[in-house]
Amino acid sequence: MNLWNEIARLCEAGESVVVITITATRGSVPGISGAKAIVTRNGLEAGTIGGGKIEAKAIEVAKELLKDPGGTILTQCWNLRKDVGMTCGGEMSLLFERATANLSWHVVIFGAGHVAQSLVEVLARMKCHVDVIDPRPDWLNRIPVAEGIIARSVESYRDGVPWVTAESQVLCLSQGHSTDRPVLSEILKSQVKPSFLGVIGSASKRAILTRELLEDGAEAADIEQIICPVGLPIGSNAPEEIAISITAQLLQHRDPWI
Repeated sequence: MNLWNEIARLCEAGESVVVITITATRGSVPGISGAKAIVTRNGLEAGTIGGGKIEAKAIEVAKELLKDPGGTILTQCWNLRKDVGMTCGGEMSLLFERATANLSWHVVIFGAGHVAQSLVEVLARMKCHVDVIDPRPDWLNRIPVAEGIIARSVESYRDGVPWVTAESQVLCLSQGHSTDRPVLSEILKSQVKPSFLGVIGSASKRAILTRELLEDGAEAADIEQIICPVGLPIGSNAPEEIAISITAQLLQHRDPWI
């Protein structure tokens, strides 16, 4: 596998990566200088720096770097016995480089239900990257397959929050209030504040969410930025028409000067 091609493919698909390179070694070590590994938010994607404990620790460092909105590069020099807990006593110097995804227009959708499916059909025709987050494989399997559309299976909706960046437009279209609240709470507590945060629902749902998010420790000013109900006030309650109203609002927010 050509690792450079793989890095380019992942970034074009909307996936930021960290490239780990062994820059120097001393003594008994499992890897060689120049070896590389590619890490995504899900873990090791390709390559290797030797496997075992050293690689496991490096992967965790890389995943933390991906969570840092300002993180781009990091160097580490580890004594394998003292710092990693390995029996060999050599040293390895590692370079961690973040390659940011090409996300000129990035939409993160929490929920793969009827509205999300209709919405993805619309967005798939546009030049954007869409991450659809859902713990239900049967619903994720219904998401249209298209370039730039990634269906991400998680244990819980809030596990998808690391895919949110400051440039993302985020939509909570999950199973209901009980699954939207943990996602919103996690986003509002994080260092990353998305450019757009919309929630499907009603004015009464917004009032309940506002009270509960304040209880969760969110700032009132951040809660004010939530758009609920999401979508322009056009069309009916049919999923297809709701999808059009949401898309129109996303475009309106993306291009406010038009």
